[in-house]
Amino acid sequence: MRRRAVEPRERLLAIFDVFDEWFQQTGFEGCSFINVMLEAADDRGRIYRASVAYLAAIRSFLEALAREAGIAEPEGFARKWHILMKGSIVAAGEGDLEAAKRAQEMGRLVLSDELAVAS
Repeated sequence: MRRRAVEPRERLLAIFDVFDEWFQQTGFEGCSFINVMLEAADDRGRIYRASVAYLAAIRSFLEALAREAGIAEPEGFARKWHILMKGSIVAAGEGDLEAAKRAQEMGRLVLSDELAVAS
């Protein structure tokens, strides 16, 4: 994403540009970590915990970007953004090839709202 955008705010939005390319690939199967986490949820064993930890690392990355972007509550924002990301992955898995673009549109609204609060 650093190659796609320099500013942290634009890097957050660029996530969905990357997702759009991913969703358009033949054989798109979603996110392995989400899939494994959901499949292993019953026993909450080592594989489940590893998937959850990986997803938490993504949220930490998002939180850092949010902090750099000047978001007042970066942890809460990261959770919202991660929901948009995961939701777009699920929607793409259902066949919505425009899911990343739709999530990016919603992301612009969330980002605008969060930046207004920070001002």
